[in-house]
Amino acid sequence: MLNIGKTYKIVRDFLFGALNKEFLIFLFFLAVSGSFWLLMTLNETYEKELPVIVRIAGVPKNVVMTTDISDTVYVTVKDKGFMLLSYTTSNKLHPVVLNFATYANKQTGHGQVPTADLQKYIRQQLFASSAITSVKADRLDFFFNYGINKEVKVMLAGNIIPGENYYLAHVQFSPEKVTVYASQSKLDSIDAVSTEYLNIVNFNDTVVKTVRLKSMTGVKIVPQTVKITLYPDILTEESLEVPIIAINKPEGLVIRTFPQRVRVKFTVGASMYRSIKPTDFQVVVDYKEIAAHPSDKCTLILLSKPRGVNNAHLEINKVDYLLEQ
Repeated sequence: MLNIGKTYKIVRDFLFGALNKEFLIFLFFLAVSGSFWLLMTLNETYEKELPVIVRIAGVPKNVVMTTDISDTVYVTVKDKGFMLLSYTTSNKLHPVVLNFATYANKQTGHGQVPTADLQKYIRQQLFASSAITSVKADRLDFFFNYGINKEVKVMLAGNIIPGENYYLAHVQFSPEKVTVYASQSKLDSIDAVSTEYLNIVNFNDTVVKTVRLKSMTGVKIVPQTVKITLYPDILTEESLEVPIIAINKPEGLVIRTFPQRVRVKFTVGASMYRSIKPTDFQVVVDYKEIAAHPSDKCTLILLSKPRGVNNAHLEINKVDYLLEQ
């Protein structure tokens, strides 16, 4: 108790000393002037943007909302600072609940909420002195149907580039198909949905990502996200000997080439090389070309190659030949 008494005496003497009395008086008048400034400031007229939640109620159980109205609109209110402060520090603005049947057009599957109606519902919650100067929303309309849907495949969209000496061997989606809900005319025009634009570069190992699907107005996609798995494979340079085939020759004519096989060089994924056969390539000599440009040698043409093979080219482009009847 003695120590407390001493401490109290020291603090009292410090606060009420001659010098500190002037400081306390200064603080008092500073607080008073600050209060007057705040009162004058809040008494001025300002504009402030306030968020208002919007919901649609009364949706029938057999209706599927394919594109919903904006869940939040931003209303600019003009009033005294005191009033605007009360909007931000209290729950004055409650969600606006719109009745589905009031705005839904059952024939078109489309509903439109006039800005004037939205302002009217918001105005009912404001103080009498407040005025609405603008209302901003991403969308004030909605689309719906009665369960019409179909399954479509998922497609990859974006910039997908594996690392050096690698290529994208396979893309796997989970799920591979999604369900889309829309009007019949829209469903007829939709064959696939794509992912949002992806930028995945310089990877040399399996990549797994959960990505969103690109939204479409008036279309509901279920699910809205899919898991994609990217499988890169290392590129390897390989070669195979492929038989030379003659085309466009008259019946009974035989074209013999020397040699009868030619080596085709190409790059392919290491895991894919085991499945490639010489017959997957087609190397030809065209009789029409020989007849049009007679020469000691004929030109070889790589007419086709298997899918997934890159930079395919012939080791030699010309060979000796012999025509036999």
